Amino acid sequence: MARKSAKKQPEAHKIDCAEVFASLRDLEKIKGIPVDYMIERMKQGMANAYRKDREDRRDVPADNVVVDLTEQGLYLHVVKTVVEEVEDTALEIHIDAARNINHKAQVGEQLSIPVDIEKFSRIAAQTFKQVLIQGIREAERGVMYESYSSKTQELLTGTVLRIDPTSGDMFVRIGSGNEQSDAVLRSSEQIPGEKYTEGQHIRVYVLEVNKMGRGPLVHVSRTHPNMVRRLFELETPEIADGQVEIRNIAREAGSRSKMAVRATMEGVDPVGACVGPRGGRVGAVVEELKGEKIDIVVWSEDPCEYVKAALSPADVISVTLVPGQKACRCIVPDDQLSLAIGKEGQNARLAARLTGYKIDIKPASQAEEE
Repeated sequence: MARKSAKKQPEAHKIDCAEVFASLRDLEKIKGIPVDYMIERMKQGMANAYRKDREDRRDVPADNVVVDLTEQGLYLHVVKTVVEEVEDTALEIHIDAARNINHKAQVGEQLSIPVDIEKFSRIAAQTFKQVLIQGIREAERGVMYESYSSKTQELLTGTVLRIDPTSGDMFVRIGSGNEQSDAVLRSSEQIPGEKYTEGQHIRVYVLEVNKMGRGPLVHVSRTHPNMVRRLFELETPEIADGQVEIRNIAREAGSRSKMAVRATMEGVDPVGACVGPRGGRVGAVVEELKGEKIDIVVWSEDPCEYVKAALSPADVISVTLVPGQKACRCIVPDDQLSLAIGKEGQNARLAARLTGYKIDIKPASQAEEE
C-alpha cells in the first residue's frame, strides 16, 4: 500500500524572515536599494549555495532549484524527473522514492523535493553570503550611477583628494553621506593658472557619468562654458524664475567670457539683473572663477545689433552682413580698433563664437578710403 503524501511544506529555515524583510525595507530607505531586488539576490544566493553543496559535485541547472522566500519563511526545493531506473541522481528520482513524497507521482512527471536547509555546509553558507554582499554592492553602484547621471550638467561642490604629479589630473570627492563618489578633473578641464591643494573645496561642473565595475566614474570640469551659466543661475533670481534667459556663452576659461542674455518680460533689465546691486552678482561669479572677466551683453534677433553688442566694450559705428554668408563687416572708430579686436584677438574671437558670425573689423579711416 502506497504511503500517503505529506503535502505540508517542510519546516522553514530557522531565521526570522519577517525581521529580514524589515531590515531590507530599512536598507531601501537608507541606500535606495529596492526590496524586490535584494530578495531576488538572496534567492539566487540560496540556489547557488545548494548547487555548490551537493555531495556529487554536480552543477544542477538553475531551473531545477526553486527558492521560496516570504515573510512567513524560507523554503528550498529541487525539481527532479520521476523515472523507473535512475541514471542521473542530480536530476532524477526513482518512482518508489517519489511516491514516498507524493503517492500520486507518475513516471515522467516533474517532482519538487524539499531540501533541508539546516544541513547546508559552511561552504554553501559562505557562497550565500558572498552573493548577498555582491548584490548589495552592485545595487549600491547602480543607485549611485543613477543618482549622478541625473546630476549631469549640474554644479557640485567637492573636496580635492589628490593631484597626480605626472598628469596633473585631480581627484575630487563629491556628494555626501552614502552618495559620496570620486570624480576626475582632468588637467585639460582645469582653469589655466589655478592652483589647488589637497582638502580644498571647489565647485565643479558634471560633464558625464560612466558606468564602471567599482561604481560610477564621474568626469567634471571647471572650463566648460555651462559652468558660467550655472553660477549665474545660482546668483540671479531673475534667471531662476525665468524672467531672464541666457542665450549663449563663449568662454576662454581663466581669461574672459562673453554671455548673451535677454529678458522674457517687459520692464526687466537682463544685464542689470545679472550684474546685480553694486555688481555683487557678477562679482561673486568672477570670484568663483578666480578673476575671469565676464562681458554681459543683450541678445538680439537682429544679427547686426547682436554683433555690435558682442564686440563690447568697443563702440561700433556700423555692421553690414555679407550676402550669402554667415559673416559681417564691422566699422569702428580708429581709436577703438585695438579694443574691438582685443589682446591677441580675444575680443573679436569671443564675439564671433558668441554670435556664430565671422567678423571682419575695419577702422573708420580705412573704410572711408575703400
